[in-house]
Amino acid sequence: MAGATGALGRTVARDFAAAGASVGLLGSRLEGLTALAAELDLPPDRWHAEAADLTDGAAARAAVDAIAARFGALHVVVNAVGGYAGGTPVTEVDPAEITGMLDQHLWTTFNLARAATPHLVAAGWGRIVGVSTPIATTPAAKMAAYAAGKAAQEALLMTLAKELAGTGVTVNVVQVRKIDKDHEREHAQPPKPAAGTTPEEIAAAILYLCSEEAGIVSGARIPLFGGT
Repeated sequence: MAGATGALGRTVARDFAAAGASVGLLGSRLEGLTALAAELDLPPDRWHAEAADLTDGAAARAAVDAIAARFGALHVVVNAVGGYAGGTPVTEVDPAEITGMLDQHLWTTFNLARAATPHLVAAGWGRIVGVSTPIATTPAAKMAAYAAGKAAQEALLMTLAKELAGTGVTVNVVQVRKIDKDHEREHAQPPKPAAGTTPEEIAAAILYLCSEEAGIVSGARIPLFGGT
């Protein structure tokens, strides 16, 4: 679970743990990861935390290998690493902003996929899920950096899905317009349209994609922003 201490990552980790899975927690700070493990109230043999810079290929591989070694196998990879930059016309975008978005979305996904795929294929069963946005396929004005990062992430994952066909490993993307971490939609009076998707709703979709029943689903972009 990459991006484990974010609002979405915490919920996904919690739901996998509740379903009986052992969880590998990936993030930038070990203290936050160990605090999350304590919240999940898991026995020591059902969790392992690795702090790593996932934009660094060697660091990502070492972290993934350590998790696989801890549990004896690796079956699921969820990348919930987030990050947004926008609000600037293309002609005014700082190149560093583009680089930052590619680092957070493309390179973390690329490094995780390269590190994890051999483990998943060796196990004969695996699931990779990325979290993206409809902006990747339908960009909006002044969102060039974010759209570029997410489009690159999706292109990589859709390519990987084709390459892994027949291996028992599936690769999918869930698209979210906005993560409603504060449940604004539910608390608003009168109720708001579904502009945001709650972490619980996203986690439920991810758990389905990682289930045995979803083995037929691969190379899919699952829209989780209906009702907008």
